[in-house]
Amino acid sequence: MEVEMKIRGLMVDPVTNMPIVVLRDLNGNSVLPIWVGVFEANAIALEIEKVATPRPMTHDLIRNLLFGLEAGVKKIVVNELKDDTFFAVIWLERNGELISVDARPSDALAIALRLDCPIYVDETVLKTSKASAAVSQAGSEDELRRWLENLNDEDLGRYKM
Repeated sequence: MEVEMKIRGLMVDPVTNMPIVVLRDLNGNSVLPIWVGVFEANAIALEIEKVATPRPMTHDLIRNLLFGLEAGVKKIVVNELKDDTFFAVIWLERNGELISVDARPSDALAIALRLDCPIYVDETVLKTSKASAAVSQAGSEDELRRWLENLNDEDLGRYKM
């Protein structure tokens, strides 16, 4: 089963100094932090803040290609967590045919924002993420995860580029 999520914000992990995309389900019951690279975070931040660039960025190019091919994105799904790495699938539709494309979650999220399509996380990923946190996380990382799960709107500042 898939749980619909929204991007709640971008922040920087105070421990590793790496950007985190924070996803939260529509009911506010589940939070999923996904650590991403700086360039990927910038691509997401540009779209969240609706910053226009003088030339198309990579994810804008992908959006333009999809429009040119008369294909759409039905949804993206963060569908697997394996060895602390998240995996995603972009579900394209063209001429009534569904096509799945393997993607990094950061790329899938950047494309979802540009095409205003739904974002889902497989329920097993949410469960595995919490289970692995309880088993393998200790000390400051465990505190960070608890802190992320209790975020509210005031805690989510804008990601600074």
